[in-house]
Amino acid sequence: MEFSGKVWRYGDNVDTDVIIPARYLNTANMKELAAHAMEDIDPTFAGKVQQGDIIVAGKNFGCGSSREHAPGALKAAGVACVVAESFARIFYRNAINIGLPLIELGEGEVNIKAGDTLTVDLDRGTAQNLATGEEFVVPALPGFIQEIAQSGGLVNYTRQVLAAREGKK
Repeated sequence: MEFSGKVWRYGDNVDTDVIIPARYLNTANMKELAAHAMEDIDPTFAGKVQQGDIIVAGKNFGCGSSREHAPGALKAAGVACVVAESFARIFYRNAINIGLPLIELGEGEVNIKAGDTLTVDLDRGTAQNLATGEEFVVPALPGFIQEIAQSGGLVNYTRQVLAAREGKK
């Protein structure tokens, strides 16, 4: 699984209230929520993010409330993956459930700047900043988590597993 896209750079402790402000949670439509993603920290994000772009952040990305809307809004906005030094655990789990890959890069991400192009190869366990040529080792996601992401989330993955089991009977 490989991603390559423009970097949107944010700092430490980006919480779920910033990722998708609570005032928009009167809808479960992810496309509507995507139109407001990150607007309190970056008003240009929703209007300029492109399919395949990558968010790079510091420590504790996705902290705060446990709302599932936050990773869903990012994915619906076109974000291919999020790379951060660390993630809040509930955000991490919610992102896996909807098939949004998260990469904990550690302190190496500090050299990645907004507007750079980053390529992440989950199969090889590498990330490369195409602006600087710098390459990073990224921790490999377990195979089943990659399968969940490729399936589009946990629900689709479960459907595929159950269908495969039915086919074997």
